Amino acid sequence: MGNSNLCTHLKAIKDIKIGQDGVCEECIKINSTWVHLRTCQTCGVTLCCDQSPMRHMTKHYHASKHPVVASAQPDERWLWCYPDELFANY
Repeated sequence: MGNSNLCTHLKAIKDIKIGQDGVCEECIKINSTWVHLRTCQTCGVTLCCDQSPMRHMTKHYHASKHPVVASAQPDERWLWCYPDELFANY
């Protein structure tokens, strides 16, 4: 990820965290469903994406200001920076 076009948030990621449980931790609590999962690169929480009914990861970003998430889908290898709206493959 040495691309000079990356923002400081993406450049700061050294070890990518990916949730291992395959569930949205907040959806489980309220018996909701999700479409895809994202893992916060600051705290490691895995939550649902914006295509999911509850959009828990975006809510987590707004509450915590943790800037970068990774896709927790097994066949996807990308990061997203919320404040800079930048996408990066890894």
